[in-house]
Amino acid sequence: MTVRAAVLPAVGAPLEITGIELPEPGPGQVRVRLAAAGVCHSDLSLSNGTMRVPVPAVLGHEGAGTVTAVGEGVAGLAPGTPVVLNWAPACGGCPACARGEVWLCGHALDGAARVHARTANGTELHPGLNVGAFAEETVVPAACVLPLPEGVPLTDAALLGCAVLTGYGAVHHSARVQPGETVAVFGVGGVGLATLQAARIAGAARIIAVDVSPRKEELARACGATDFVLAEEQTPRAVRALTGKQGVDVAVECAGRAQSIRAAWESTRRGGRTTVVGIGGKDEQVTFNALEIFHWGRTLTGCVYGNSDPARDLPAIAAHVREGRLDLSALVTEHITLKDIPTAFEDMLAGRGGRALVVF
Repeated sequence: MTVRAAVLPAVGAPLEITGIELPEPGPGQVRVRLAAAGVCHSDLSLSNGTMRVPVPAVLGHEGAGTVTAVGEGVAGLAPGTPVVLNWAPACGGCPACARGEVWLCGHALDGAARVHARTANGTELHPGLNVGAFAEETVVPAACVLPLPEGVPLTDAALLGCAVLTGYGAVHHSARVQPGETVAVFGVGGVGLATLQAARIAGAARIIAVDVSPRKEELARACGATDFVLAEEQTPRAVRALTGKQGVDVAVECAGRAQSIRAAWESTRRGGRTTVVGIGGKDEQVTFNALEIFHWGRTLTGCVYGNSDPARDLPAIAAHVREGRLDLSALVTEHITLKDIPTAFEDMLAGRGGRALVVF
């Protein structure tokens, strides 16, 4: 069956919107008709080589849709089931999974090497991060789909697959924000906006959004920010000025840049926690001296996929959506079509907007 998709022909090459030949689901697989897919900065990281996956590939890892067919041996899913795509399925058997750290599963991305589809001339295509969501339809292992809880609009649910799980998990699982604490969020893209809302849900007393673009202040405040600080050389000083010169209890960095990681660290109070969510390149070097590590007593942690277990966290997040505490639509800055994805990549490079949502 031929469907339209956004294909990355090679690292660094422009995306091509083209028809691909998608097979029927085999044993243990599920076919999904996409309702929507989010354009995430991680897709840009795949296209420019910051994150390495086999190419050529169908990109897109944040999506939701409806099951149209299931392969042999698939249980609990049937045609017509609304689902959220899970780009990092846990194997359940590796050391990380045995520790309960499913977000660190050593085999989560093994599926990125499989043959997902073919071009019209027979070229084999891989799924960029397992699911190939930048397409009208996709075929994925059953472990890559989660039934969508009731009460969440299917189109908005696409954001649950990455941005919301990451932002929510960064606050609740990694930084473990407590009621009354102060929080700074560096980078107000899709994940940053979700992080702001999660901090509000956690009961943070003051939530400071930091970004290079003044145009993002309105978005940030709509998602729970009590203050907005423009990212510049004196940003840590500005954050400390808003917190009695102490610094915030928690800083969450969502940009993956050495400069903003360092700024987040310096904005955190003595004994506070700095969580890095953003994915940076190997050339982004962050340095600390030994004395400051001792003196400030801060904790600096990495955070993969929000340290989330999607099967556990998705129902909890859906409850927040149903009860009005989490607004998925506030994360979306524009609705686009498949052909507009290359332009959305350009917008991300320019630091514009929160998150574009591809609607099929």
